[in-house]
Amino acid sequence: MTTITEQHDNKQLELGFRGLPRHSRLARRERRLARASWWFAKMRAMVNAASAEREAETPRPEQPVLPGTIRQIRLN
Repeated sequence: MTTITEQHDNKQLELGFRGLPRHSRLARRERRLARASWWFAKMRAMVNAASAEREAETPRPEQPVLPGTIRQIRLN
């Protein structure tokens, strides 16, 4: 939508996005949805990067107990 405002004998042309007034509810909703979409895309990318990093790590070494190697001290 195009509007012309007059301030102190100056003519100023204001242009809205997609033919809508600058402060319409629909325009605010679209901006809010765009920001939310961007934020969720960043969060999904962080989660995917963290899970991929965990898969790439080597597992912690294990120290198994072998049967017959445990020595017990008997006190009489």
